[in-house]
Amino acid sequence: MAFGDQPAYLRVADDLRKKIAAGELPPHARLPSQARIREEYGVSDTVALEARKVLMAEGLVEGRSGSGTYVRAQPVPRRVVRGGFHASGETTPFRQEQADDRITGTWDADSEQEEAGPEIAGRLGIEPGERVMRTRYVFRSHGEAVMLSTSWEPLAVTGRTPVMLPEEGPLAGRGVVDRMAALDLVVDNVAEEVGARPGRAEEVLALGAVPGHWVLVTSRTYFAGRRPVETADVVVLAERYRVAYRLPVR
Repeated sequence: MAFGDQPAYLRVADDLRKKIAAGELPPHARLPSQARIREEYGVSDTVALEARKVLMAEGLVEGRSGSGTYVRAQPVPRRVVRGGFHASGETTPFRQEQADDRITGTWDADSEQEEAGPEIAGRLGIEPGERVMRTRYVFRSHGEAVMLSTSWEPLAVTGRTPVMLPEEGPLAGRGVVDRMAALDLVVDNVAEEVGARPGRAEEVLALGAVPGHWVLVTSRTYFAGRRPVETADVVVLAERYRVAYRLPVR
């Protein structure tokens, strides 16, 4: 088999990748063994092993203990639609994170007070060490965990008020816009940044994946004027989702 100028293990990985994409190696099919790769491509055991490692790192194949390496079924990416915020009276925690009205879901939440670290303090415009309410969410659709979110609200804003706990009190289960409105704070703008990183073990396991999978992280902050009133990190599996934005034209 003729190869170009790439390192041998990348050339082998590229050819196997093409076979997976073309369906010659369909989902759940066993990847050729190390000996088979060595023989078919005329490479060493080391090259064959490194080629398989590349495909595993890309999430195209997975190892099964005592059985071999198999082609993974690739999920069809779904969209996380971001559109700023909803007007008062329309929000729930699930809806403010997943703006596609066709998708419904439930969530579990756990709140706890803590001291703000430097990053969160900077996002909230407060001093490190100031008290915040941290709430961790697990969002589910059709019983499947699809999204994680951790939010922080400054207790200088919500402390000793009926909305101090996002999931308790008269506005339990309502979104940030409604809850802040109860404090006479009008949420009128939101800032978001989207990045990718390897998922932490607890994150990917909660989302039904395995350590090593990458996640998309949307860091979002709600503002009332120039005052930050809530910031959050929203986490989804990168292979399952695409982040789509709907923005007004000005």
